[in-house]
Amino acid sequence: MTRPADVCPPSLQRVLAARGSRLLTSALCLAMLSACTLSPDYHRPQAPEPVAFKYAEGWTQANPSDALARGAWWELYGDAQLNGLVEQLNANNQTVAQYEAQYRQAQTLVRSARASLFPSLDLSAGKTRSSQGTGSSSSSLSNNSSGIRDTYSAQLGVSWEADLWGKLREGLNANEASAEASLADLAAIRLSLQSELVQNYLQLRVIDEQKRLLEATLAAYQRSLTMTQNQYRAGVSGKDAVAQAQTQLKSTQADLIDLIWQRAQFENAIAVLMGKAPAEFALAPSTTIPALPQIPLALPSQLLERRPDIASAERKVMAANANIGVARAAYFPDLTLSMSGGYSSSSFSDWISLPNRFWSVGPQLAVTLFDAGKRSAEVDRTKAVYDQTVAQYRQSVLDGFQEVENYLVQLKVYADEAQVRDEALASARESLRLTENQYKAGLIGYLDVVNVQTTALSNERSVLNLLQGRLVASVQLIAALGGGWEAASLAAEERTATDR
Repeated sequence: MTRPADVCPPSLQRVLAARGSRLLTSALCLAMLSACTLSPDYHRPQAPEPVAFKYAEGWTQANPSDALARGAWWELYGDAQLNGLVEQLNANNQTVAQYEAQYRQAQTLVRSARASLFPSLDLSAGKTRSSQGTGSSSSSLSNNSSGIRDTYSAQLGVSWEADLWGKLREGLNANEASAEASLADLAAIRLSLQSELVQNYLQLRVIDEQKRLLEATLAAYQRSLTMTQNQYRAGVSGKDAVAQAQTQLKSTQADLIDLIWQRAQFENAIAVLMGKAPAEFALAPSTTIPALPQIPLALPSQLLERRPDIASAERKVMAANANIGVARAAYFPDLTLSMSGGYSSSSFSDWISLPNRFWSVGPQLAVTLFDAGKRSAEVDRTKAVYDQTVAQYRQSVLDGFQEVENYLVQLKVYADEAQVRDEALASARESLRLTENQYKAGLIGYLDVVNVQTTALSNERSVLNLLQGRLVASVQLIAALGGGWEAASLAAEERTATDR
């Protein structure tokens, strides 16, 4: 048997070329038609935006030289050990790792949605073995006496859904907005955990200072007890003075012991935030407390771009807006262009040959004529979701402004209180000095000294507790201001992720 040529004759090539040209022209026209979309034009929802913060008096304006503006806001505290702990948190925290994995999942949805805009190419090859009953008619007998036939096939298919109504692109827009929201959520949880670690660290350092204060006070109380016991043996003081001195000493010792578990809790919390087991981490005591920093403020309007939780809420509004277009597109027909071709033969030896080829090409139009209101319900649902996300965005903005105002007034009040408490502490120290001199001169009894000592110690600890509150409030204010994060980083990080 003569084997036909495997190449197309010139006439057939011209026919295929003409058909391919017409298909290409049709595809280009469809691509131009696909520029239309059915989702509403997106505009950032209106939200309350004050001109200035109510309690911003006394704060400086942020500028690019500030650590807060650069993003490494914890550097404002000037503590190298704290900087290292935060870097370990950024690298090893498991909650951050969870949100990072969620963001990567969102990225895969973007890639999948983008791929749906392009044609898909499928290749299949196989062998089938079939049998059909011959019946009673002799004319239906197969050439194969057993009635079993082998079929070899190889097929290449191309299909493409024309995005006439923007359904695919709106789906892509929705996934891109959701991915940016996920990235903002990652930034928000990272900022929250950084804030938690810095607060724990600062409180631990205040406890170290309280421990040094109590140890020095215990030494003074021990000397007072020894002096009172000597006076009692000499008949100068009564037994009640000795009892009072012992009570004061033991109460202070108990306060010192109580600090041990408080410090351990902060130390363990820092370890877990860095992704370590508490048993594997220890933080040596320090002789200094980081200074209260000067916190630069941005304008209220900039808060919308500085807080990742607000940026995330807005991206969710964008995704909900795009999903309205996807739902509306369901009312219109879907157009799919497909082409396929290959070879099919019952003989393996001449399987791939010109006589055994086959091909098909053509569009497919599909539209739902009746669905008992299912599409209408889906459109209404997406509109309701949009309204929900708008309300959530506005509430996020209000919460952001509230947090900033709360911490601003808290720091302002703490600053005024600190001035008064410093004056009270200075008076208590002077009173203690004069009272101890009078006691040593024998002018007053020890019970008078105990009362003054108790007052002085209470003022010392109050000043430290107030410093702790001011440091914690400063961290909370920085976090409320966004920690130097910028919404513009979302697009940059998205481009970087896409390039990877």
